[in-house]
Amino acid sequence: MEEPQKNTGDKELVISIRDLHKSFGGNQVLKGIDLDVFQKENMVVLGRSGSGKSVLIKIVCGLLKPDSGVVNVLGKEVDQLNDRDLRELRLKVGFSFQSSALYDSMTVRENLAFPLVRHSRHLTKKQVTTEIESVLNDVGLMQTIDQMPSDLSGGQRKRIGIARTLILRPQIMLYDEPTSGLDPITSIEINNLINLVRVKFNTTSIIITHDLTCAKSTGDKVAMLFDGKFIQQGTFKEVFSSDDERIRNFYNYNFIG
Repeated sequence: MEEPQKNTGDKELVISIRDLHKSFGGNQVLKGIDLDVFQKENMVVLGRSGSGKSVLIKIVCGLLKPDSGVVNVLGKEVDQLNDRDLRELRLKVGFSFQSSALYDSMTVRENLAFPLVRHSRHLTKKQVTTEIESVLNDVGLMQTIDQMPSDLSGGQRKRIGIARTLILRPQIMLYDEPTSGLDPITSIEINNLINLVRVKFNTTSIIITHDLTCAKSTGDKVAMLFDGKFIQQGTFKEVFSSDDERIRNFYNYNFIG
């Protein structure tokens, strides 16, 4: 079922989630969550490890099916799509994996060429090279083009993973723990890149993280996930002005200097 995309002011509703449930065996991970993400908005989903954050974005891009509820992305009800329509939707939704998911046996050039050639077979070799060089310049890593992933730092691998996602020019970006395992300086660089991507590529994003600095730096809005439900949504300041003890404890544990 398709629904017309709603508008609030001049903002188009890009992702709409209603009463979403997901369990694995007897473990209820998502217990009826609602979420709206508007065009060019960075939505941060905060929560502890194992709280269901990554499950949520895998459902958004059709990698997992919900038990119940409605997930509407770009006007399409995701779990109702056939295989062909789901593949078409996924071309518009970029997924930046926590592990960067680069092919270890390929150079950076080959890693970036792979999705481009696979989905845009009409491109000439010169056009492919132009696209690769353009996106590497966007992430500030042109010098790595012929290096292997094993030669890159953790932060560089994150950037190349984002570049490989951007090369298909998605409308939506899903970031899974983009600063996980990185030092503070490199984390700031990744946060700045997420903000740059939104401006340059006009993307709408969901950013999954437990890093408060990332949330504060990148999020227009924050949704706090606890025990399978969103217990607070709003700006970073609104969420962490709450008197909810669960939110205060999360903030104190992840203290921002």
